[in-house]
Amino acid sequence: MQSVGQAGNNVDKEISLLVKQAITEGVPLRLRGGDTKAFYGRASEGQPLELRGHNGIVSYEPSELVVTARAGTSLAELESALAEHGQMLGFEPPHFAEGATVGGAIACGLSGPRRPYAGSVRDFVLGTRIINGRGELLRFGGQVMKNVAGYDISRLVVGALGTLGVIVEVSMKVLPIPAREETVRISMLCSQAIEQMNEWAGQPIPISGTCHHDGTLYVRVSGSVKGVEAAIGRLDGELIDEGAAFWHSVKEHRHAFFADDRSQWRISVPQAAPPLPLDGEWLIEWGGGQRWLKSDAQAVVIRKQVEAVGGHATLFRGGDRSDEVFHPLPPGLFNLHRNLKNAFDPQRIFNPGRLYREL
Repeated sequence: MQSVGQAGNNVDKEISLLVKQAITEGVPLRLRGGDTKAFYGRASEGQPLELRGHNGIVSYEPSELVVTARAGTSLAELESALAEHGQMLGFEPPHFAEGATVGGAIACGLSGPRRPYAGSVRDFVLGTRIINGRGELLRFGGQVMKNVAGYDISRLVVGALGTLGVIVEVSMKVLPIPAREETVRISMLCSQAIEQMNEWAGQPIPISGTCHHDGTLYVRVSGSVKGVEAAIGRLDGELIDEGAAFWHSVKEHRHAFFADDRSQWRISVPQAAPPLPLDGEWLIEWGGGQRWLKSDAQAVVIRKQVEAVGGHATLFRGGDRSDEVFHPLPPGLFNLHRNLKNAFDPQRIFNPGRLYREL
């Protein structure tokens, strides 16, 4: 009987051959796992390269807080295995639909409500194995935290939307599930909420999630039983029973805010930035750092206001996706992206144009 690792090596060879064949024929490939985030980024054409069957947990050491999984492993399967040992993925990745995979979570680089308090996807990736645009199998990083001289290439593929290579395996750090988790809600205006969240950020309160919408601020606290009890008293809000369901709805975009057809913008700004003068409906997360906007305003208008406070704006859902959906890069940074693309995928085989039109 083959182990997951042995079977994975055979699949890696098959994928490598398919990539080399695509290079020879000049056929671009659209990398596809669970396809639950196919809406994200620009439309990318190409022959589908199916990766969902490339699955399995390769190794898991609960005592070391490290797990290694094949990219096609479902997030649900991995999270269930971790939960059996009282552990979780600290970056709280959204699924958006049934069938979400580990590789898709890494490629999209999206994190949930816990991100500013526990870390982003990139912060938890220890190592990766990828197949580049020459059909070569490359390994970066490892399965332990250590000092690294130079840039950690294993984290470069996080958020690259599959434009640099096929992720075939990922090693990640995991976290213990908190002993207790509670949510309080407080009525306050948006400007007050931003100010309050930033004030709390400088205090020893175990906050693990913040969300403001429609005049209500929701705050999640996580940690030891006594620590959470003390935090609830300091926050002085109304304790709610449906806290877990609320944060799930925000993470998975099942909250009522996300339930219409208007263009949805994901805006990243400094946490203390004041409310932006843009018409539309807002939902604010991450202590003020991530703001969702539903608006019919033109992209150039939105991005001008966001740039003025040192942020960037992504057209997350809806709108014209034939144009750039991610915030345009300054020339120097774009050249760096282009050079990376040329180094990893010189023939532009992988998801061409999905991140930026010219990449």
